[in-house]
Amino acid sequence: MTTLETVDRGELQGFLHRPDSDPIATLALTHGAGSNCDTVLLKAVAEGFAEAGVQVLRFDLAFRVRRPKGPPHPSRAAEDRSGIAEVVATLRSDYATAGLLLLGGHSYGGRQASMLAAENPGLVDGLILLSYPLHPPKKPDKLRIEHLPLLSTPTVVVHGSKDEFATTDEMRSALTLIPAETRLVDFEGARHDLAVAKFPVVEQAIREAFELFGL
Repeated sequence: MTTLETVDRGELQGFLHRPDSDPIATLALTHGAGSNCDTVLLKAVAEGFAEAGVQVLRFDLAFRVRRPKGPPHPSRAAEDRSGIAEVVATLRSDYATAGLLLLGGHSYGGRQASMLAAENPGLVDGLILLSYPLHPPKKPDKLRIEHLPLLSTPTVVVHGSKDEFATTDEMRSALTLIPAETRLVDFEGARHDLAVAKFPVVEQAIREAFELFGL
């Protein structure tokens, strides 16, 4: 059994999944550019980790708190990273556990989380990136890798082989730029949404995360 609590604290909007015993770690989990924290993928990942003993806060990014629809504007991406940093600080102060503090996100949310971690070494103990958007669709020359050589945080990347934001080979190559231990979980045939009803995304993400982070 796990419990679910709605979190409504002004600029912090989301849902807290609590395991039925003392958490072994805490995970802050956010969404992509076209959605919010209430997606099928994030709910499944949050519930799976909570059942495995991890406290999970899935939360809305700053751009989504400002308005219910529409994509983020590139000029305000720093505000989304600042919002993530505030969520991490709130978890440490108000939802503290004795375990590790992890940070994750789908697509745009994962990219902003990784950029924040690169800018602030030691901010969190590990990253879980779901469908990292390595480049825009059909634009493999526009790689989003500038911050990866500065990322010293152990990272799990969950990817689908048919993701139009990166091929498996492109993702594998990009991960070699990270000067920390990484794990790539690749699903043959999966697309950007990772389709948790078709692929064992949650189970394998949990297994790789527990091994990499020592949970």
